Amino acid sequence: MSISNEEDTLASIPTTQRGSSNGTTRRDFLQGSLAVAGTVLASSVGTTVASAETKPKRPNLIFFFGEGQRADALSIAGNQILKTPNHDRIGREGIRFRNAFCTNALCAPARATALTGMYSNSTGALSNEHPNVPLPSDIPIFTDILHEAGYEVAILGKVHVRNGVEERYWDYYFGHNDPGNNYADPFFKEGRKGKIGPQKQYHNVYPDDLTVDRALAWLEEDRGDKPFCLLVWFVAPHEPFFRPRRHLDLYRETVIPKPATFDDDLKGYPGKPKSFAAAENKIGTTPSHTACGSLEGVVKDYYAGLVAVDENIGRVLNYLEKKNILDDTAIVQGSDHGFFLGEWRLFDKRLMHEPSIRVPLMMRYPKRIPAGTVRDEMILDTDLAPTFLDLAGVPIPAHMQGKSVLPLAKAADSSFREEWYYEYFEWPNPEAVRPCRGIRTERYKLIHYIMEPQEYEVYDLQSDPKETQNLYGKPEHAALQKHLQERLEALRAEIPIRPAPANA
Repeated sequence: MSISNEEDTLASIPTTQRGSSNGTTRRDFLQGSLAVAGTVLASSVGTTVASAETKPKRPNLIFFFGEGQRADALSIAGNQILKTPNHDRIGREGIRFRNAFCTNALCAPARATALTGMYSNSTGALSNEHPNVPLPSDIPIFTDILHEAGYEVAILGKVHVRNGVEERYWDYYFGHNDPGNNYADPFFKEGRKGKIGPQKQYHNVYPDDLTVDRALAWLEEDRGDKPFCLLVWFVAPHEPFFRPRRHLDLYRETVIPKPATFDDDLKGYPGKPKSFAAAENKIGTTPSHTACGSLEGVVKDYYAGLVAVDENIGRVLNYLEKKNILDDTAIVQGSDHGFFLGEWRLFDKRLMHEPSIRVPLMMRYPKRIPAGTVRDEMILDTDLAPTFLDLAGVPIPAHMQGKSVLPLAKAADSSFREEWYYEYFEWPNPEAVRPCRGIRTERYKLIHYIMEPQEYEVYDLQSDPKETQNLYGKPEHAALQKHLQERLEALRAEIPIRPAPANA
């Protein structure tokens, strides 16, 4: 099966497999859910202006977004090798979510979801393909809404969303739309007040260092009493995992433990379907991914990149502290997706297994979030956009498919989310990972590979957190399997499908 774009990908998959719009037409979808965005914008701006004298000052917002940072790639999460003191400070002085996930473990779709609060199927941003096609103009991103509500908005670093969201308004833009960029001589586009300039190459500078240099310079500008929303999106540790010069010697003497499932390929991947075994995201045998030649090389370079990210987060925190605005700024740290570091000898992401879909998520804002709060509710990337709007005191549009997580800062809520839906579409792709979908509950997971022959995995995450015992097809688990499949179909039916544009 060779398919070159999202429209063909979806067209090749029967509608009964893709998902059902449950009778929702494109007209219904646009008018019934997204059309409320304009009303929300108007009402929120009016409310803000009318009551500016009585409302407390709105917080500044900073969104640190990692690139493929898995949930356990933090010392606060128990990592025994990687030290991330500045990341840890956000979690220690705020809230840390131990069960945060992405709904599509691929860069561009996940970033579109973070900005829109919507699933890939509803934004049409299904894959990394068509990087020059904008997100649909009728779907607001949360920074559009914040701008209309009086915020200055900026995005810097690895944007890598459809068209780099360059057609949206930014008070400042310093970004690139490349998956990995050039670590030694990076490329960026720069723009102000809604106008983006041509791409320019910068020499002998680490891209994330340059990103934060520009972010700090923008923060230093006079904006009067207007609050700001700053998105700092890092490129490290994306393959080829280049390190800044200051960390070339890091981890030389460190021994990297081998995951328990690293040698499962030598055993024929017991319990795994052919769709899993046939994927080409294997360490040591991928000529198209020369940086992934050894377990130790991948892990050490990956960790070194995150040390550099941590240093750059620290630079921003130190600036806010120096300016005495740290506690007036709500800080969110997350990641677009997770990353395999040798589990089943895999690297990269895409699959629905835990290392791929689990992400870090921490927030610091002492005026609304008590320090040292830890929560275990399941949080999704669809929740990010609503949460930023909630932090700013701006109404959340009805079309957003996530919800604010701020209520969890006050109290745990076991009913916050009992199950959720996962989707991955890109085919073909560099690692030959087949399209899949699935459902995850607090205890169970069903993975459905949707290309023929269709295959499945089912796991009891309570007794088997490492996902080594596939329960699918076992008679004693038939009732569980049936229940999960029914719930998967129900969740799919709730997500409207946006048709791909004819010229995509």
